[in-house]
Amino acid sequence: MTGSDGLIRQIEEKIAALPAGYISKKNIKGKTRYYLQWKENGKIKSQYLREGEAEELRAQIEERRQLQKRLKELKKRLPTLEGNVRQFETKVRTGSGLAAMAASVKGLEKREIYYRIPQYLYGNARTRVCVVYGLRRTGKTTMLLQAVADMSAEDFAKAVYIKLRTVDEMDSLTRDLDRLYQAGYRYIFLDEVTLMEDFIDSAALLSDIYVPMGMRIVLSGTDSLGFWFARDNELYDRERTFHTTFIPYREYSRILNMNSIDEYIRYGGTLKAGEIEFDDEELLEEGVAFWDDESTRRYIDTAICKNIQHSLDCFAFGKYFGHLQSLYEAGELTGAINRIIEDMNHRFVLKVLTRPFVSHDLGITARNLKRERDPGKRTDILKAIDEDTVTRNLMKILDIRNQEEQRIGITSSHVAQIKKYLEALDLIVPCPIEYGIAGMEPEERILFTQPGMRYCQAQALVHSLMKDESFCMLDNETISYVTQRLLSEVRGRMLEDIILLETSKALGKEYKVFKLMFLNGEFDMVIFDKKNNACSIYEIKHSSQCIREQARHLLDEEKLRATSPRFGRLAGRFILYLGENLNTKDKIAYRNAEQFLKNLPEINLESGLEEIPEHLQD
Repeated sequence: MTGSDGLIRQIEEKIAALPAGYISKKNIKGKTRYYLQWKENGKIKSQYLREGEAEELRAQIEERRQLQKRLKELKKRLPTLEGNVRQFETKVRTGSGLAAMAASVKGLEKREIYYRIPQYLYGNARTRVCVVYGLRRTGKTTMLLQAVADMSAEDFAKAVYIKLRTVDEMDSLTRDLDRLYQAGYRYIFLDEVTLMEDFIDSAALLSDIYVPMGMRIVLSGTDSLGFWFARDNELYDRERTFHTTFIPYREYSRILNMNSIDEYIRYGGTLKAGEIEFDDEELLEEGVAFWDDESTRRYIDTAICKNIQHSLDCFAFGKYFGHLQSLYEAGELTGAINRIIEDMNHRFVLKVLTRPFVSHDLGITARNLKRERDPGKRTDILKAIDEDTVTRNLMKILDIRNQEEQRIGITSSHVAQIKKYLEALDLIVPCPIEYGIAGMEPEERILFTQPGMRYCQAQALVHSLMKDESFCMLDNETISYVTQRLLSEVRGRMLEDIILLETSKALGKEYKVFKLMFLNGEFDMVIFDKKNNACSIYEIKHSSQCIREQARHLLDEEKLRATSPRFGRLAGRFILYLGENLNTKDKIAYRNAEQFLKNLPEINLESGLEEIPEHLQD
């Protein structure tokens, strides 16, 4: 980066942080009122200013004007591209500068969907753009640069990378594309394109004008909802869309050379800083996304909440705000989205953490601790816990937080609309559930595609119990044991969600993957092969121990009769856990959960059940 480029970037960042528009003054019922007014997508918008805010904003607006004037003067002095006498208005990278960027990603592992980018670049489609979208830190920019790095010398000479900014507009981009076309460039990589305020409303220009001219255009951006709107309203069927938000365990393990499901639970969902992203100073400063509760909140705020708000604000003059308009105008939309995500985690944790005190698992643990061969480890510590009091206090703590949220005025309509947008971002997926008997009340359960985010919030909630008076009265050994036990339960429940989510995504339409609920228990997962009319049932345990009680549901004849023949011939009964593969005399097969996840295919299996080794065999 040259000195001029660096200075321009600093000024652009300052401009983006300052308010646009002007201060207007109105006399209402004899009182002077001040408003901030600005033009957005051809429409005048207005915001009321409280007492004392006008002067500060007036100074900031003047500072913005001076910076814009200076920016315009600096851009006039920028060097022109060789062979092109006109200057570029956006941040264009070609030649040696682009080569240096591409060199930085050589040797990095590729995402599973990467191959689709060169497939698009060198394919026959002439009327489509390629869209790569997902939340921050999921490898989008790296894949674009990997596609550049893999080019032949001839194709590289025709490649250009443009990183869009909030100050850019579609008009300036199209003028640059015209210049690039005249200069012979044909492979166009547009990164962070959703930062342009008018992208959603004018995206069709790229597919309708430049692709038919012979350009191949790859778009990327973190405002995933913006692409969702553009696809449905501007691009229609003129795009090929590839999602990056969901990173399954097998891919996370391969890219980061990691083989621990617990590490995936702790950090999964984003790729580590410096290993898969490029030229992102903010990311390098922040480090791993889900390092602690604060970093998780920051990620949710910047990567998810502002993603939704920016896309709604930019699209069709904000008409898709719907029920969220009042929250947005009050400046509370970002906070509302964050609270709803937290609320889903609160409900998840509440259900998980109230379960251990009445579950068979805790009884198994208590009995095993009491029967330990080593006298130094033998203990009946669990008997010292007042289970009813602990459970009541836990529910009280979490319910209080829910009541506080309700007082803010978030309605069921707000929740429904925000959940819809979270699904569009690939952040949450409704859990597939079937019921073993008729008349059972349906249960809502949400699967998160980013386990690290869920675990970190759950961990923070569990540790909030440490502040409760009842817990503080226990001795340190008991507090430590109970806290670790609860976190273990959270990891166990999350392992169930991860396996169910990844299996349902990996297997195609010939299979049905779901949780089967009964009045007195559940099968954690059922895989139904519709073509061969066969099924297998699974229990999932976050444990390396093989204990007979773990298979109690798999041995329950009543549950088995409710499953087969309804879902076909019963091909096998399995326990996925963290130990070695083994078979029991009850014909229950124990299989390693980490290996199971790594063996899952990315797409539908063409040759049937045998592609899942032993998992669905008699």
